[in-house]
Amino acid sequence: QVQLVESGGGTMQAGGSLRLSCAVSGRSVRSHTWAWFRQGPGKEREFVAVAWWRSSTTYYSDSVKGRFTIARDTAKNTLDLQMNSLKPEDTAVYYCAADTEHPVNFKIAYVTESRQYDSWGQGTEVTVSS
Repeated sequence: QVQLVESGGGTMQAGGSLRLSCAVSGRSVRSHTWAWFRQGPGKEREFVAVAWWRSSTTYYSDSVKGRFTIARDTAKNTLDLQMNSLKPEDTAVYYCAADTEHPVNFKIAYVTESRQYDSWGQGTEVTVSS
């Protein structure tokens, strides 16, 4: 059974940085597909970034591209999200997710859909003030 526990959230002024970490147990981040999603106040959950184990490929939503970096730490077995140049619109609860039940799929339409992921963390809250 996969367990995901996020940490690192908090309050930050616009322009600042935060680093989120998702501790993974039950699976290795060397395998499967790993992603970050977020849900802002009054909004639906949205895709943020994905990391495929194969080829170390990553993909980002347009709203965070160039500011956020997703990375797998294989030594610590964590999935991290470095968030720079934060904006008030980045305010949300951030969730890490894992797709451990399906073959690796590189289709963007697939990996950006939350229903494709079978394991989720409890979320960590990020608030960005203007």
